[in-house]
Amino acid sequence: MRITMLRHGRTAWNAERRIQGHTDIPLSEEGRNALEGLRLPPELDAEVWVSSPLQRATETARILSGGRPFATDARLMEMNFGDWEGNTHTDLMATDPQGMHNSEARGMHMRPPNGETPAEVATRLLDFLTGREEPKLVLVAHKGVIRAALARASGWDMTSDPPFAIKWHMAQTFTLDEDRLRIDRLNIPLVAA
Repeated sequence: MRITMLRHGRTAWNAERRIQGHTDIPLSEEGRNALEGLRLPPELDAEVWVSSPLQRATETARILSGGRPFATDARLMEMNFGDWEGNTHTDLMATDPQGMHNSEARGMHMRPPNGETPAEVATRLLDFLTGREEPKLVLVAHKGVIRAALARASGWDMTSDPPFAIKWHMAQTFTLDEDRLRIDRLNIPLVAA
């Protein structure tokens, strides 16, 4: 199976560098405008599109799919950042710098207070993918979900910078073979509709 993953468009909280997590923030007007008139390259398009149910993802799916029907699945939701949601990294460093450093050092096992770990995000993503029959699938999700997929596919433990540069406004493709996720191509530009 080939999986094409797209991150949702920009929101006001993205512009403010606030942690969104499960908080249901819509696309900003700037985010909508940046997506209008764009599509996946034809070779990446698929009959089946599935989106996170959060509105920033469903709005992105609606725009980029050209208005075609798509399903939603909660397993594609952003990582639950718990008590950190709504804060910036700067806010969190100012209130609990030691706690932030200790959390970040845990990589895939970092758990925000009342949140979930990247490892748990990767597990729910693989749970969603395992057993599906489609040869091609397009997922509209979130940075945390795509980072978890990249970590699982590459062996990156998230305790350091990723071993690849990701352009979040582009498509990332993976293959799934017998429950093994592999990176296919990264940073594939969207094209004019």
